[in-house]
Amino acid sequence: MKKPLLHLEHPEDMVLTGDLSVIDAIYSKQAHISQKIDGAPAVVWGIDPNNGEFFVGTKSVFNKKKIKRCYSVEDILKYYNMETHKILMGVLIACLENLPRVPGIYQGDFLGFGGNTTFKPNTITYHFGEDIDAAIVVAPHTYYTGNDFPTMEAHPLTEHLVDPTGGVYFVQPVVDKVSWESDAPRIKKDNVKFLTDKEAAQAKVAINALIRSGQFVTFEDLVSILGDERLANIYAYVEELKYELMEEMIVNDAPQAFLGDRKIQGEGFVMTVGDMSFKLVDRNQFSFANFNNGKFQ
Repeated sequence: MKKPLLHLEHPEDMVLTGDLSVIDAIYSKQAHISQKIDGAPAVVWGIDPNNGEFFVGTKSVFNKKKIKRCYSVEDILKYYNMETHKILMGVLIACLENLPRVPGIYQGDFLGFGGNTTFKPNTITYHFGEDIDAAIVVAPHTYYTGNDFPTMEAHPLTEHLVDPTGGVYFVQPVVDKVSWESDAPRIKKDNVKFLTDKEAAQAKVAINALIRSGQFVTFEDLVSILGDERLANIYAYVEELKYELMEEMIVNDAPQAFLGDRKIQGEGFVMTVGDMSFKLVDRNQFSFANFNNGKFQ
């Protein structure tokens, strides 16, 4: 079980402090895998268990103080400024009007308004092959349990959502993978200089800075940033495992995805094993483009 899904880590980043359990997770035969859809903004909706009312919002619904759960159009107008958040307000109003009033609380990515074949909500362009008749297009991926929003537990969405009114087109690709017969290797941790949480955060910033600048992160870069060749070896090994795993994915019921004019498999995947979730993304391909794409306002 996990608290609200606010951020996912890359598996190679997760080993920096010495916790190598993500390697076992990569080899797990009990994983749930979903395709990561590059939508924006993230939308949370459902029935508030505390008052029984339907609401929509962004991840701010989980805030402890500046809570923005919108039960009506009036709430959206109250919480957001038309001059600075006009597009977001339009999205939330459309979601309030069209998302089905079914039990539960869900999170997904907004792809766009219906009447189109092609959608580019963020960095990736999606082609569906035919016009979408629904009012809005949403890619749901998570559902929540609990009554206290800040501590609600996130779970990967395994059921297929259906809107009986036809107002929402839900995008939920089906992902499977070729099973690896071998077991996870045992990595020796002796004499490895792992990082503290603060050092790991600084290292991730440095690695992302190289990717943002368009540079390929070399092994020499990793040694320089991480300060230990053995740790750099573990990091590079987990990264290679990630790419091998991504090549084994089999995806059905997904729109075609393009990065510029180049057809790609998609943004990547989200893998969940027990209480652990992480993202499988080609950082040199997608993260560079995403870093240099304007953020959703």
